[in-house]
Parts: sequence; C-alpha cells; structure tokens
Amino acid sequence: MSLTVYHCSTPDIPNKVLTHAEDIAATLAEQGVRFERWQAVAPIPSGADDDAVIAAYQGDIDRLMTAGGYRCIDVERVSSREPQPVELRECTREEDLVRLFVAGRGMFTLRVGDYVYALACEKNDLIVLPAGTRHWVDMGETPHFVVIRLFNTCAQGGNAVFTGEPIAESFARLDD
Repeated sequence: MSLTVYHCSTPDIPNKVLTHAEDIAATLAEQGVRFERWQAVAPIPSGADDDAVIAAYQGDIDRLMTAGGYRCIDVERVSSREPQPVELRECTREEDLVRLFVAGRGMFTLRVGDYVYALACEKNDLIVLPAGTRHWVDMGETPHFVVIRLFNTCAQGGNAVFTGEPIAESFARLDD
C-alpha cells in the first residue's frame, strides 16, 4: 500500500509518497475519501466461495453498510495469466465506490482540484470514494485481485460517466 500525490502539472514528479496507513488515511480524509486497513477474522482458503469471503470481514462490513447506507454486496474476482491491454479513462460514478481488497492489488487514482492521488491497494485495504469523485482504476497488465464491493443501490454502482479527459495517460501506472 502506498499513496503518491502529484500536482496535475508535474505528473513525473511526486509531491509526496506515503507508505504508513495512518498517513494515507489522514491525507485522503482531507479529500473526503475513506481509507482503512481491515483484518479478516478467519483465514480465507484459496477457492473460498463468496459467502466465506464476506464472512471473514462480516463485522466490519455490517458496520460500514449501516454507517454508509449501503444496500448490496458482492465479491468480484479478476485474474489473467496473459498481459491485458491497459486503457485508463477518468470517470465519475453516481454512487460511492467501495472496495475491500481480499487478495491481489490494484490502483485507484483520484483527481481532486489540481492534485492527483494514486493509491496502490493490496490485501486488507478498504477505499471509499464518494459519488462524483473523478478517478480511474488500474488493474495492471496481468490483473489479479479479489475485492468485496458495497453499493448504495442494487444497480451495482451505476454506470461510469467518462470525463473524456486524457489525464490518466500522463501518470504512473500500477506496474511502473
């Protein structure tokens, strides 16, 4: 887990790089974004079904669902042994984006004003982006992750609304 902060005008020069969960959480909280590290209450065996994955984090999930008004939950699994073309496009969503990494990794990059916040997530990382936050998601060239997703509505996050701006291509990627 790490958070790299850039000014939009200098995508090759980070303003700061953070690797401590408390510092990452505090920096993102200033932007209205929630970041936490959760621990499973039981080991999750390889090949566990969705119910077992959710049960391992059930207490924290229940707390967050109640506090955030989330109504639906699922488990998303992505895995590829072959390199995939990576197209990064900035978007917003009509509802909060809530992801808890159970395995693997991914990068959520947010644009807030003149700054870009690139959060590399790994196992046990929770991120909550408020609805309307400009962001893009990088799964890497060979995606591999399992995430628990929470939704405000059962429409599974609504459709992404792409901004049409090419900013994502200027910043470091997950595999860089």
